[in-house]
Amino acid sequence: MSVVKYHLGTRQFLAEGAPTSSKPELSLQVLQLRIRQQEILAEFGVLALRGTPFDELLQEATRSAAAGLEAEFAKVLQFIPDTGRFLVCAGVGWDKGVVGAATLGADRASPAGYALQTGKAVISNHLDIEERFRTPELLLQHGIHRAMNVILGGDETPFGVLEVDSRSEGEFGEGDIVFLRGVANILGMAIERQRIERDLRKALDRQQVLMREVNHRVNNSLQIVAGMLRLHASGAVSEDVRHELQEAGGRIAAVARAHQRLYRGDAIEALDLGAYLGELCQDISASIPLCEIDVSVAAGIVVSTDRAIAAALLVNELITNAAKYAYFGRSCKSKIWVRLALSSADTAMISVRDEGAGLPPGFDTQSGRLGMRLIRAFAEQLHGDLQIVRNEPGTEFALKFPLQT
Repeated sequence: MSVVKYHLGTRQFLAEGAPTSSKPELSLQVLQLRIRQQEILAEFGVLALRGTPFDELLQEATRSAAAGLEAEFAKVLQFIPDTGRFLVCAGVGWDKGVVGAATLGADRASPAGYALQTGKAVISNHLDIEERFRTPELLLQHGIHRAMNVILGGDETPFGVLEVDSRSEGEFGEGDIVFLRGVANILGMAIERQRIERDLRKALDRQQVLMREVNHRVNNSLQIVAGMLRLHASGAVSEDVRHELQEAGGRIAAVARAHQRLYRGDAIEALDLGAYLGELCQDISASIPLCEIDVSVAAGIVVSTDRAIAAALLVNELITNAAKYAYFGRSCKSKIWVRLALSSADTAMISVRDEGAGLPPGFDTQSGRLGMRLIRAFAEQLHGDLQIVRNEPGTEFALKFPLQT
């Protein structure tokens, strides 16, 4: 960019917008400084690419800017729209209590405000006799002699201004603008990345809230349907109808419990199968009179939600069948054992055992009873191997299935 210099006696002011006939001094000292500035830019760029926390990156930007321009002070001025002022949100060299608290005007009469509103870099090499801009009180308090400002952008709205200040009698020049802009551009990309990440987090949080709300509503609807089935069951004249309605309500309640766990937890794609089966067995035991369920489940067996629901529905069917048929006609309490354990690193075993009358002679697992058809269907859905063991007394159903498919 072109630079114009105004010489008013001992006064000098530089701003962009017009060509200049003066050439920068190409001394060895200047060349060494430019090389050092490129090294500083490279180091700062690496920090930004590493994902350095944003507050730390702001502070590092001020350290890099001050070091590259051999200045004693630097600061990031964040523009606060609600107040129309700048907040010193990061800085080096300033007195205690300035960073994070001090504010400055952001109008065009101040160097930083002019840079923000025009997008142009501003150099004031003699603040004590500056006529175009008002020197901020903060700079006067710290004895600042010269300052340089460049805008800190973003794809949408400017974040603020990066400013370097010095008490020395030297001068900032065009090459210094190039360096400071380099720092500002790297920081601007980090600012934009932070904005994008913030927007993504908001979108993700909203999506999670919506998903939980959906699961909550589904759970409520399933609970209502299960309650209606239990209500109809209590008024049914036929004992068979009453049992069928109760079993249907139990199946729906088992699905509702899965949705309840989903919207209560952080993960919606997987469930701890042991915890889920434990809750299921507690609910079944409470809903079936004289039914005692002994539960032993291994912790940490996590499966996908669909597979957890299929496993829970299978266990629900096996328990209700045992309570209904294994202890039929007995006055004793129905005792049922439910076990879940890993059988290998990638497979699990679920077993449901009773000490009832046992299966009738010639029992066919391919029978047309609804309960048995559902058990076979859930076992197939889990890609499991269902085994039936005849004990003395009672029966055990054992399903070995892979944790993933």
